[in-house]
Amino acid sequence: MAMVFSPLTSSGCSSYCNLGLSWKSSSLFVELGFLSNGSKGVSAKPAKLNASKVFRACASSSSSDPLLVKAARREQVSRPPAWMMRQAGRYMAVYRKLAEKHPSFRERSETTDLIVEISLQPWEAFHPDGVIIFSDILTPLPAFGVQFDIEDVRGPVIQSPIRSEEGLKSLHSIDLEKLQFVGDSLRILRKEVGEQAAILGFVGAPWTIATYIVEGGTTRTYTKIKDMCHTAPHVLRALLSHLSKAIAEYIVYQVESGAHCIQIFDSWGGQLPPHMWDCWSKPYIDEIVGVIKRKCPQTPLVLYINGNGGLLERMKTTGVDVIGLDWTVDMADGRRRLGTDIGIQGNVDPATLFCPLPALTDEIKRVVKSAGTSGHILNLGHGVLVGTPEEAVAHFFDVAKSFDFDKVEDHVSEADKVVA
Repeated sequence: MAMVFSPLTSSGCSSYCNLGLSWKSSSLFVELGFLSNGSKGVSAKPAKLNASKVFRACASSSSSDPLLVKAARREQVSRPPAWMMRQAGRYMAVYRKLAEKHPSFRERSETTDLIVEISLQPWEAFHPDGVIIFSDILTPLPAFGVQFDIEDVRGPVIQSPIRSEEGLKSLHSIDLEKLQFVGDSLRILRKEVGEQAAILGFVGAPWTIATYIVEGGTTRTYTKIKDMCHTAPHVLRALLSHLSKAIAEYIVYQVESGAHCIQIFDSWGGQLPPHMWDCWSKPYIDEIVGVIKRKCPQTPLVLYINGNGGLLERMKTTGVDVIGLDWTVDMADGRRRLGTDIGIQGNVDPATLFCPLPALTDEIKRVVKSAGTSGHILNLGHGVLVGTPEEAVAHFFDVAKSFDFDKVEDHVSEADKVVA
């Protein structure tokens, strides 16, 4: 990713919330084959469901579109929509309790009922303007031939890193049937939340995904993949090209399954010097954006890079709709550099949520004033930190909901003076 959330009175999620029913009461969850009427279990082979039976994928814009979608398209809004990266996770007591019962991250992120439950936890607690699917940027890797594990200490571990032409032979076209749990989860979330908030999908950018595949997991130095830029550029280009095609297909699948908006995380793009990013990351993001703009032209795309202060102008030329700023970029400076002809997201420092609540209020107001009243999605500059007080997260959204751009004091901003 703000909100003056009106009371929930329409059908869909609101009826379940008002009646105190769980999301598993949804008839859609039964229709998908995960629950039979009266059953409490998950069936082994969920039935397939055509997305068109739930909603029209890649549909044209509508006045009923969620606030976040309107802001991403730079349409007029009365307040900035808000959500948080990593808004579902370990800072929430309800998540920690669930994780004790299901200690495997891959189980939590690859099991439909757990994905839905976790994704809805912050929605039920805070009602953000965006509900992002609980998943991981590495989730699609096995679907195109890259196996991985997640270890408690080391984190993600790629079983067979790809650093040679021989390694490329393990790759194949993405098999979306292996990602059915993602599509089913998005369909359920779309049904549960309705149009009260945007359902957000996400992917990793090719360069960022490639860092894991080449390095064999997480790294602090990126020496192996940076070495490949010079010693095996043809192998790296082939890998990145394959990834761009697979990721583009995966995005289309998420949109057809219910995602209103997609965020592309080039999390480690900021580890490249700008001229290297131009060569090894940007062309493959460009390719993905081109595919989505042709196939799903009404779906807003957000691009986020951690440490993107030196890349903002370059990021804009990818053709995405929204640029996410990390907290090290001054929002007013970011808006001046990007202009007003593109959306902007961010960028409250996640550590501010550990500060006294009045200080958090002041920082949110500063960010919103600097971003302007058009095309701004309020978010953190990075993910929610472990240990963040839930009270502070609730306060973040309460303050966001208090804005009213129709009021003079909320309407005047530095960004409104920017000439695109």
